This record gives sequence, structure tokens and C-alpha cells, in this order.
Amino acid sequence: MVGKKSGKALLREEGLERTDNNMELTSWPIIQAINQKNYYTDYLKRDEQILAYRSQQEEARNKMVKQAKDRDRALAQGKTVGPDGDIEMDDGEEEAEDEAASGAKTIVIHIGSQNLRVGLANDALPKTVPMVIARRSAKSESEEGDGEPAPKRAKLDNGLPPPEPEKRFGEDFAKKFSGMSQDLKVRMRMNKRKVLPQSRDMVTSYNRRNTYETITEHNDTMRIEWTDTNDGHGDPPAYITGKAALRIPDQSTPRYKLFWPIRYGWINEQDYDSKHFLYDDIRIIIEDAIKSQLELKLRTREDWNQYSCVIVIPDYYERTYVTSLLEMAITEFGFGRVCFIQESLAASFGAGFTTCCIVDIGAQKTTISCVEDGMVLDNSRVNLKFGGRDITETFVKMIIYNHFPYSEINLNRRYDFQLAEELKQKFCTMTEADVSVQLYDFHLRAPGQDTRKYTFKIYDEVILAPMGLFKPQIFDNSGKLKGRRKLVDKSYDIYDNKPNDPSSTAQAEILTAIAPEELLTSTNKPATKASGHTNGVLTNGTATKEEAFNDSRRPSFSNIKEMDATPQPSAASSPARNLPDGTPQPGEENEGGAPREEKPPIPEVEEEEPLSIERRDDILPIYPLPNAIVTSITHAARGSSQKTSDLLSGIMLTGGTSIIPGLGSHLEESLKGILPGYSKDILIGRPPRELDPQVVAWKGGAVFGRMSRTNDSWINAFLYERLGERILAHKLMWAW
Repeated sequence: MVGKKSGKALLREEGLERTDNNMELTSWPIIQAINQKNYYTDYLKRDEQILAYRSQQEEARNKMVKQAKDRDRALAQGKTVGPDGDIEMDDGEEEAEDEAASGAKTIVIHIGSQNLRVGLANDALPKTVPMVIARRSAKSESEEGDGEPAPKRAKLDNGLPPPEPEKRFGEDFAKKFSGMSQDLKVRMRMNKRKVLPQSRDMVTSYNRRNTYETITEHNDTMRIEWTDTNDGHGDPPAYITGKAALRIPDQSTPRYKLFWPIRYGWINEQDYDSKHFLYDDIRIIIEDAIKSQLELKLRTREDWNQYSCVIVIPDYYERTYVTSLLEMAITEFGFGRVCFIQESLAASFGAGFTTCCIVDIGAQKTTISCVEDGMVLDNSRVNLKFGGRDITETFVKMIIYNHFPYSEINLNRRYDFQLAEELKQKFCTMTEADVSVQLYDFHLRAPGQDTRKYTFKIYDEVILAPMGLFKPQIFDNSGKLKGRRKLVDKSYDIYDNKPNDPSSTAQAEILTAIAPEELLTSTNKPATKASGHTNGVLTNGTATKEEAFNDSRRPSFSNIKEMDATPQPSAASSPARNLPDGTPQPGEENEGGAPREEKPPIPEVEEEEPLSIERRDDILPIYPLPNAIVTSITHAARGSSQKTSDLLSGIMLTGGTSIIPGLGSHLEESLKGILPGYSKDILIGRPPRELDPQVVAWKGGAVFGRMSRTNDSWINAFLYERLGERILAHKLMWAW
């Protein structure tokens, strides 16, 4: 009996035995299975494994090595060493170190909707430049749209405005204006103020019969030097920035059109056709301001590389805007290093407050944020889309309503816009003691015309226009969402493809309060029945719940393309889906009413999760200022009465519109009426040391840029080239 053969013997008989070498069957490495019960990794567990932190430590180490070498070299040369180990440097070395420590090599930039503030960190005050650029165009902005004036006038059937000024802005505005005027009279009588019964009649009768006085140019000591675009020395410039752009005549040859790259705190997508041109205009305005206003000799990229840059960004920012500014500063300007700081945090730095509620009332937006121990509380951020520009427009409408002698004023014309801003700054107030029939005058200076001197009377318009901050229904909010998301989409997470822009529960509460019922239904209840009924209430496209504010406070929704932002499946694959207006698509029954033919069931298409209310772009945040402050503080305090008291006692007004006299005291009274239990704690403050409220945020950015030992937010070109925008997650002071 033959025994069992081994495997090698079988291979030998079959001719498959390997006899040449002992090489492995494959060159692929064999990875052993991981012991699932006991394994460990230190990947990204230590700071040294992150490039940003490792570079920072290497920079500090190199600095220490340099100091040690300098000290040894000084000892070898016989120089004296101080008691702390420092050597006595030469004058040139001391000046270079003093410049770096004092901020002489740090540029601070604060971009606004109407003004750009730029300066060195060691400057006492920044340079203010209009955030505008004039480019050659076929028509100026006042000639576009068939020359439609602003504020927009109502028109009769013949295409002309009504002869009566009271009817030029519609019945709705007249009703709101009269109601606010009557409420003011009641309030003044309650406060024992003298109110004349025929005040408005006195104003209108004087303004109706008043005319202007002509002043020749050589007799006008305050005449304006208009920008000459065609001086005969070559071709006209392709663009003009700064104050010179605002002084270009509307009828210039060639024509120039003004572009404002930032509107309502957002990038201006309405007036641009390309994202590249938009950001290029921002870069040109900033570059011209730095070169002309700061008088820095920046010719080559090496010159720019010697300077650092601090950029003040909004609290409720958009990630694409921040990343675009970072790319612009590093790659296009060539700054040596860049860092970012939020506006409210910068304002707290500039004012020296640690716990406060910053209310920034700018030209076209109003922001509210609570700051605690050097951090902006995310859920307290509120961004409202009204400001000083809306007050200017409303003030012009009110004085025209009262037979303003210069009724042809058009805010689309450059000289009229500057005149309206001047009138607002001179006459608007919120002090009731100043409300009376007053006689004023102003000078109209237009290019190519003699100066005109007008006298006019004014009454309660001076207080009712800024009262729009408390009753924003008087503002004209139409068109503010026009062009939104036309060029730049919102930021999305690369993993789950969901929007990842910052969110705030305070902002979400405000948007929920002002949103129509259709948006709330489509956002919170996407599975609405085809009958148009939700929880027993007939929706059918109309808001049915009791509104917290009247319809006039609600924004314009003319640009809503679809009420539900969720992409819908096609009609062929969706039986009876509900339309935004509550009308079901043909599904259950045909037009004749007979039951339709039975078809095999179609698997339901899984719908995407609808966007949350604060991430929608079709809701314009318009809300009364005192209510918005209370909402912000409520979400910041999170139920703590002590923190609520601390924030209410630390409210600080910043921004150019906050300069209106009496605004702080009026806001304080309104807050006490909303929160009577905290009336003793409510205190509205101003920036200390008589600091201009318009430059507080810039001043805080300058302080932040000079913090050499505690500022770890600097981003240099080395880090940006390797990590790109991901470096922001490691370098910013807040959660990116």
C-alpha cells in the first residue's frame, strides 16, 4: 500500500516545483490585519502635526536662535549686556524693531458699504475714502432706467408725476407718514412739550411760495472743484476712485458710471456681470487708497511684502467673501502676512470693553452682536438691512411731501446725493426738544450752473426720518434683494454638500418672525397634503397665523423664484405634489373628474432636506432696532439674568448713523418699555475718550495688529500656498 504523498512530491511530479530561488509569489506588501481589540494612532493628536502651529513654533525658535547669536556676537565685539541679557543695539536696528512693534508696518483695512477706512496701525485715526469707483460707460447712473429719479415718484396716466407733492410717493407712504406724525404729537404732549396745532400748514405755506437766490461762481467762497475727466492731456482715465469719483459731473464727456462693490453689507451682484470684475474693483479701490492716502512707496512686490495687513470683516460674514479677501491680500497685493478680526470684537478692543453688546448702525446695514471675554457670541449675531442711507431717502421723501422748494432732487445724481447727506447730517435729530418749526437754508452747487441758495422751513421730518430705525415699515425696502446670488453662490461643505456659512439663532428667530406663512410651511413642513391643508388650517398660499408685525413691516419677496428651495422631482415621477400656492398638480383625478387609470406604484423620490430659515436668501431681514437688540441679548444670555443685566448695561452704539443726536436716549427709553424688569440696568454708552463712533472698529483692528505676543492669527504666503483657505480653520480666533 502506497502512503499519502506530500504536497512537494505532488508538485515535483507535476513539474510545478519551484527550484530556482526563494522569492515571494508577489511583490505586493502584505498588510497584517489590525487587532481590533487594541490599536492606537496619534494622527492629528498633537499640535506639532499641524503645519500652522509647527510653523509658528519654528518662527519663535528661529527668533530665539537669532537673539542668542546676536548676543554672542556682541559679547565677542566687547559690547555691554544689560541685566536682563539684552544687548545695546545700534540706532538703525532699534528703529527697525520700533517700527515693527509700533505698527508702522501694519496696514488696517475696514471695508464698508459706503466708506473704506484704511490706515497704519500706529496712526491715531484712519483715512476715510468713499467705497466707489467710476468707470467709463455709455450712460451715467442718473441716465439709466429712462432717468427714473430716486426716491421713485408715482406717475399718472400721462406718465408725469402728480402736481401735488403729497401724492408723489403713493397713498401708503402718506398714510404711514401721517400716522407717525400723529404719534409724535401724542408723545410730545405726554412729555409736556409744546405742540403748535398748525405747524405743518406753516411749513407747507412757506415752502410753497419760496424761490431760490442765484449766486455767481466768483462770489461763492465754498464752490466745489469738479473732477475734469478730459483735460486735453491724453485719453480720459479708464477709472477714477475716491472722492474724485463723486465729483465727476453727471453730464461729463465721456460718461462715467459709479459702481459700489459693497451694498447692504453684501457684495454688489446687481450692478456687475462678472465676479472677477467685482473683486477687481474692490482691489483697485483699496490699492489706490493705500497708495494715495497713506503715501507709501509701494512699487514692487517686495515692497508690499514688508507690510502686514489686518482686515476687519463683518460678524455675520460669508465664507466666500472672507476667502476672496484672503486670496486678494496674499496673491494679488503680496502682503507679508494677513489676519482677520470681526467688527464687534474690533469695536470692543477699540473701546476697551470686555463684556458688551455692540450695535453698529452703518450706512446700509445694522449689526448687533454680544461680546464676552474677547469672543463674539455666535448665536447673538443679528444683521439687518437698513441704515443711514434709508434715513436719507426717507428724509428726502418727507421734505418733498411738505413742499420742499427743490422738489427735483434726485439721489441718483451725484451732487444731489451729497446734498441730501449734508441735509441729513445737519438737521436730523431724535431730541424732542428740537422739534419745532425752523427756518434753514442750503446751497445747491451743480456742475456748469451758478450756485442756488434756498431757504425752507422744516418741522417733524427731522425726527420722523431717523424714527425709521424703530419703525422700519416707513423705509422703502424694495429692490434690496435684487441680484442676490447672481454671481457668487453660498459656501458648501465639501463632505455633505450642505451650506456651511455661519448661522445664528437670534437671526433665525427674527427671520421666522417676519417670514410669510408659505416659507415657514415649506421649510418646516415639507410634506404638506395636496389639499392645501396643514394641521387643519387652509394655507392656499396666504398667511393664516396671526402676524407679530403688520404687513408693512414685512420685506419684499418679489424675487422669490420658488417658495421651496428643495429641488423637486419631475411631474412624471411624483404623484400629486403640492405647489407653493397650495394648488396640487394633476394627480388623483383628471379634468373630467373620473378616476384615473390604475398604474403600477412608483418608488418615491427621496426629497432633500429643506434649507433652514436663516440660510434662505429670499427673506430680507428688516426688524425694529430695539426688538432686535432684545433678541440678540436673549440668545446671548441663554436664560442667565446676571448675564442679561451685564449686556444691557454695556450696550455701545457705533457706526456713522449712531451720531444722530438723541438716538441713545430714545433707544434707552424704548428698551425700558420692552424690558421693564431690567429698566435699572439698561444703559446706552458711547465710545470712551471722545472717540469717533465711525472709527471704533478700525481702531480695534489697529490695536489687534500691534499685539505681537498674543496674536497668533497671522497667515503668511507659505501657509496659504500649502493649505489654501483651510488655514483659516487653524488661524482664526473663532470657529470657522
